[in-house]
Amino acid sequence: MHVHLIDGTYELFRSFFGAPPAQAPDGREVGAVRGVLASLAALLREPEVTHAGCAFDTVVESFRNELFAGYKTGDGIEPALLAQWQLVERAVRALGVVTWSMLEFEADDALAAMAVRAAADARVERVWLCTPDKDLAQMVRGERVVGFDRKKRAVLDEAGVVAKFGVQPASIPDWLALVGDEQDGIPGIARWGERSAATVLAHYRHLDAIPADASAWQVKVRGADALAATLAAARADALLYRRLATLRTDVPLAESVDELRWRGPTDDLAPLCKELGYERLLERVPAPKALP
Repeated sequence: MHVHLIDGTYELFRSFFGAPPAQAPDGREVGAVRGVLASLAALLREPEVTHAGCAFDTVVESFRNELFAGYKTGDGIEPALLAQWQLVERAVRALGVVTWSMLEFEADDALAAMAVRAAADARVERVWLCTPDKDLAQMVRGERVVGFDRKKRAVLDEAGVVAKFGVQPASIPDWLALVGDEQDGIPGIARWGERSAATVLAHYRHLDAIPADASAWQVKVRGADALAATLAAARADALLYRRLATLRTDVPLAESVDELRWRGPTDDLAPLCKELGYERLLERVPAPKALP
């Protein structure tokens, strides 16, 4: 059994900026929604895809906004994209894919929580985190829980995380705390770049273990004294940024792994496709696969 966990928010953005615009019969812009449906139908046609779940940042903001005023919000998102937000969740549900609409938590948290649940099931051969988002790299485990960039068809296993970021998956929140994450509004710590953060964290793994005095460091890093000084001055900020970057695996998702099995579209799909002016999608939706 393979479990595919899909970052619906990423899929919507990718479709909005990558697929051509399209209007529904009533004049609404629905190109992004149609693109997401086509993308997920293609995923469901792949031989190993039998169990899937898709998470959306329904309101964009989350509990992290209460922790840090600079954390990402929905400000600046194009109105034509926002207008399709609720519709795309309705569309994915009509396709028959388990859909999580996140309010307090984020979509990444839902994927992380289900990844842990699925990986604990001995029947699951591999968990696929279908997103290129670097936040999810912290959930990668060996070759059993992997990242999957569907656009590039690139698989990111644990060795791949180390090759890409220079640290183990467990150190990704610490790495993001130091270098920052512009997409999420995490500013990072002054002077720390990807290379210096990777070098130090490859040895110490977590912020708490990095000695305050650079003379005690057991790794050689250019500008170590300045790096140590800026980290010491902003240690509280760094710990907060790490908390922001750490995914929550305690999200109360109702579904079991078995309930992620895709059993085909619901009765809502055909009328929804008519509403979207996208009846040809129905020809692309496969039949559910038989399980051994």
